Amino acid sequence: MLFHPMDFLIFIAFFLSLWAQFRVKGTFNRYADVPASSGMSGAEAARRMLDANGLSHIPVEHVPGTLTDHYDPISRTVRLSDPVYFGHSISALAVACHEVGHAIQHKVSYPMLVARHYIFPVVNFSSGIAPLLLIAGFVLHWGNLILLGIILFSAAVAFQLITLPVEFNASSRAKKLMVQMGFIRNIEEEGVSKVLGAAALTYVAAALISLLELVKYVMIFNSSSDED
Repeated sequence: MLFHPMDFLIFIAFFLSLWAQFRVKGTFNRYADVPASSGMSGAEAARRMLDANGLSHIPVEHVPGTLTDHYDPISRTVRLSDPVYFGHSISALAVACHEVGHAIQHKVSYPMLVARHYIFPVVNFSSGIAPLLLIAGFVLHWGNLILLGIILFSAAVAFQLITLPVEFNASSRAKKLMVQMGFIRNIEEEGVSKVLGAAALTYVAAALISLLELVKYVMIFNSSSDED
């Protein structure tokens, strides 16, 4: 178990993840210097978009840090980081409206978001115990323990895969509404797409790493079963 052919692909995916993180920061910083023609701040854009979609009850809060932006489905709150909440840039509006996109998904019960909410408690449990079961199973050569670890790890992989359409859909909703509501002009769509596209790459890379790890564990399990 020290080395497996799949490790090479996982290694590549890991560096893809690092590159994606580097790119999202670089793209965000690049368009953080480009002011939006509307002159709106991220907080203002989020508030207006929420109100226009019947979500006036959802607050927009400031959260410290950079790229710490998120939508909290439990408290139903949009939280924006320093450069997004106070910023008037293409980056600020893109990220703020993307988080509102998640709030809109929640309102309309977007199927993939609903599925992610249902699977989250399972993933919260399995992600912590699955690696321990896999390590113990391979060390002790207990096939049933390995299989249980693989099943639990599969839940975490499913969560990562379900996250992809959730993120892409939120971005699609955001870009469409930003143009319709006059937050940006058509020529500014390219900048918004680059900011959101770079962010999406981080989710793609994370999902790819998890999927490759799962395939690796399954292949090792099958080979060990054949030997027995």
